[in-house]
Amino acid sequence: MKARISYAKLGKIRFTGHRDVARIWERTLRKAEIPVAMSTGFTPRIKMAFGLALPTGAESLVELLDVTFAEDSGLGVDDLDEVARRLDDSLPVGMSVTGVRECAASEASLQEDVVATTWLMAVDAPDVAARIDRVNASTEVWLDRERKGETRRDDIRSGILHLALISPENRDVLPPLWSGESRGDLIEAVLTTAGRGIRPTELIEALVPGSEPWNHLTRVLRINQWIEREGERVDVLTARPAHPTVCA
Repeated sequence: MKARISYAKLGKIRFTGHRDVARIWERTLRKAEIPVAMSTGFTPRIKMAFGLALPTGAESLVELLDVTFAEDSGLGVDDLDEVARRLDDSLPVGMSVTGVRECAASEASLQEDVVATTWLMAVDAPDVAARIDRVNASTEVWLDRERKGETRRDDIRSGILHLALISPENRDVLPPLWSGESRGDLIEAVLTTAGRGIRPTELIEALVPGSEPWNHLTRVLRINQWIEREGERVDVLTARPAHPTVCA
């Protein structure tokens, strides 16, 4: 059986890179004594597959990985709550299991299936509301992007599916870690992951051209990942339709 696990990554552990997070999960599965399937070959590895890599320095409420249990593990759907508890107890501070479900063999990989992600960002820049209005009113948003040592100019406007300022009266619906004081304005963005997906730092480059994004991006949190079913965007773990945005 294969399970799809959702976990949060919050606080100082946000500075741990994707490869180190993969090692953390290998150790966590061993510590929790979860019988997992192993790949074949000269150097067998745990059969687990991660979703989209989280940028180093970003936090998340919904990171994803698929884990395949060993055939003789005896684990079934009824054991998933206990698996989640044991994994949660074994993870380091700042990481916690937030959900788990059976993952059918016919489901596409997370890398292929996720079409968009929702982000909260604290942006310290002048006139953020006006900058958001400018982007939303534009039919084209051009950005220089580097790939494999080459720079190309791309129009990223179609990949910005939603962009809005979070008003003060709506901040009480934010996660507790974000509901207190934050330096700068809070914005919500839904960005495509299809093709060359858009990173939070690239959105900041579009909002504040000609500057270093991390000089303005004081905090960034991924709050959801979306797949598409029958033309509708649904939650990757629960298959529930996309909820209204907090700033709608």
